[in-house]
Amino acid sequence: MNRNNFDLEDCRVVLALVEARSFRLAAEKLGQSASTLSRSIAGLETRLGARLFDRDTRNVEATDEGLAFARLAERLLNTAAGGVADFNAFLNARRGRLVIAGLPSVTAGLLPELLERYVIAHPEVDLRILDALSDSVVASVANGEADLGFTAGTVGTRDQLSFQALMDDQFVAVGRHDGLLAEDRPYALAELIRMPFIAMARGTSVREILDGACGLAGLQVEPRFEVSHLATAGALVAQGLGVSAMPQLTLPVLGGRDLIIRPIADFGASRRIGLVWRSGRTLSPPARAFLKLVRSGPLQGSN
Repeated sequence: MNRNNFDLEDCRVVLALVEARSFRLAAEKLGQSASTLSRSIAGLETRLGARLFDRDTRNVEATDEGLAFARLAERLLNTAAGGVADFNAFLNARRGRLVIAGLPSVTAGLLPELLERYVIAHPEVDLRILDALSDSVVASVANGEADLGFTAGTVGTRDQLSFQALMDDQFVAVGRHDGLLAEDRPYALAELIRMPFIAMARGTSVREILDGACGLAGLQVEPRFEVSHLATAGALVAQGLGVSAMPQLTLPVLGGRDLIIRPIADFGASRRIGLVWRSGRTLSPPARAFLKLVRSGPLQGSN
C-alpha cells in the first residue's frame, strides 16, 4: 500500500481534528460540513491503511498513528508555508540572484549609483558583476551566464539579443594638469593626435570609436603608447607621458590624480551605451526589477 498518498489538505484536516477533538468544531474551522470532514478522514485512513482517530458518539481522540501523522503534517505545512513565502519573495524581486555583465568603464562609471538604488529596494537579492570587454558581455548574456549586460554599440539580431539604448557617452580629452592640455579650451581632434597620444588597444570599443572618428575626419592616429587597461592609460597620462581621448564614463577608472578634462571640438562620434538581454526569454523577477529601475529615469552621466 502506498502510504504517501496524501496531500496538504489532508494535513490541514487532521491537524484541525486533533486540535478540536470534535468533527463539528473542526468542520466549522475548516468551513465545511461535519459529514464531509468525516468522509475525508475515513478516506485518508483507507489510503494510509492506518486508523488515525478513535471516535464514538461523543468523543474523537487521535490514535498513536494519528498523533504521529499530525506531527508530520505540521512539519509539512510549515515547510510549504515557508516555500510559498520564498516563492512570493522571489516573484516580488525581494530575493533571488542577479548577474550583470558590463564593460569595465560602465560597471565603474554607471553601475554604482544604480546598484545603490537597487539594493535599497531589494536588499536580499544576491548580485554578481562580470567585468568584461564588449564581445564577452554579449557572449555571457547570450549563453545565459548573465541576466543583463551593459555594452557599447548596437547588437545585431543574429545574436538573438534585445538591445535598448540608454545614453551616449561623449569623448573628452584627458591630460595632466600641468601638461599639454593646460590651456582651458576645447581641442581639435587633429591637434590631440599630433601630441604624444595614449590609445586603448585595438579590439576595445574605445579604440574602435576613436579610429572611426579619425577616419571620418581624414586622420590616422599613431599612438605613442597602446594599452589594454584603462587604469594603465590613466597612470601614463598622470605621469605626463601623453594625452588621450576617452569616453566620460571611463574617468572613474582612469583615476583623478593630476588629470584634467577638456572638450574635443570636433570628435564627431560618441559611444552608445545600451542594455542587452536574451530575446524570447522571460527575465527573472530580480532582472525585471533592475530593468525597470534603469528605465525609470535619467542615468548618472547621461547627456
